[in-house]
Amino acid sequence: MTIHRPGLPGDLPPADVLWARWALVAVLEATSAKETDRYPSGAWIDDEGLHLDDGGCTWWTFSPLGGGRYVLYGEDESSGVKWHDTPIDMLAGGPDWLPYEELRDRLKGNELGCVYWYENAAWARAPYPDDLDDDGLDCGMSRFVERDGLLLLRLDSVGKGDGPTRAELLDAAEAGAVTPDLLERLGPRTDGEPRDLPAMLRACSMVEKCTLP
Repeated sequence: MTIHRPGLPGDLPPADVLWARWALVAVLEATSAKETDRYPSGAWIDDEGLHLDDGGCTWWTFSPLGGGRYVLYGEDESSGVKWHDTPIDMLAGGPDWLPYEELRDRLKGNELGCVYWYENAAWARAPYPDDLDDDGLDCGMSRFVERDGLLLLRLDSVGKGDGPTRAELLDAAEAGAVTPDLLERLGPRTDGEPRDLPAMLRACSMVEKCTLP
């Protein structure tokens, strides 16, 4: 699946699919240390939703807001939205249920690169001028949108032992069937680092809590 530059709403998969893939990475990367870190990196989940931060050029938040509504916002350094000669209102046309206080605070801090929202099974965003080169969606979200890349790169910690394969784990996530038993069956990480199963289970519970209607 290709993401255009700048991104188009149709480039993103259904919100529940994007959520499932991102949430799986957050669960696999969960550690007790990350839970208490003021500035965590990688993928994680909290009461606000899913987060991604590489500690440098990209950060994103993906929040479920109930009733099949979601908001995705963040920034990649490739975004030209806030630097465009003609100011772009990233909130133009946004529905009244968006977290405007948070988004406007980010805008005031010059921290926001784009905003997408999801309702009635469709993504939308503000209109862009024809000469905008990029809004950062590709560099930020392609890691979750492109299934083959997700299997190869983001799930590289899943080994080949007797536990579930990468594809089986991703299939389970997209079906909403990641259970404690499935996580307990995971083999050791391919990089030799131990898994923090208690933290993973807590993250798995948070995923379920965040996705309640």
